Amino acid sequence: MNTFLENQNWRYATKKFDASKKISADDLNSLKEAIRLSSSSYGLQPYKVIIVENTELREKIRPVAWGQAQITEASHLFIFANRTEISESEVDSFFDNISKTREIPLDSLAGYQSFMKGKINELSTDDVNTWNAKQTYLALGNLLNAAAELKIDVTPMEGFSPADVNEILGLNALGLTASLIATVGYRHEEDATQHFKKVRKSEKDLFITL
Repeated sequence: MNTFLENQNWRYATKKFDASKKISADDLNSLKEAIRLSSSSYGLQPYKVIIVENTELREKIRPVAWGQAQITEASHLFIFANRTEISESEVDSFFDNISKTREIPLDSLAGYQSFMKGKINELSTDDVNTWNAKQTYLALGNLLNAAAELKIDVTPMEGFSPADVNEILGLNALGLTASLIATVGYRHEEDATQHFKKVRKSEKDLFITL
């Protein structure tokens, strides 16, 4: 736990990345696996994570992300895009995966499968979209923690136009909408922000014990 807390104190929202430093294939795979193992409501993971390495695409995204330099300077650009709806076929695929992974009969899951579909069908389109978007934040948390352990910098971003990013990447046609951006790489030695003391609420101000 001490190492975990040290990593949390080490990490910060990097403002200037060293564009000459790239994440190794092994470390990138570790980050992807950390995201893949993230918790999610029902375990559905109703999102995709688009990893943008293409320079031209990143140049197009930067202006619709408030012109933030991290978009093009970081080693990798992760875009979390949630599904705008959850179809019954997607739920069926989820239960097929449970059946195969745990080697149990699919019909033994029928009750839970029906329950899940019923709960999802109760939600409005807006509620589903909001719920799905929240799941991407759980995945981002795993990315932040895993990257800190590897001493890789991550800057989470909400400052961008989802509609424009959707258009650039063709996400609408995939039933997806961008919810979060994370730039991933290595801090530049000239980034003064890394020397700032971390500012957080005190334990007394943050927690309520009942």
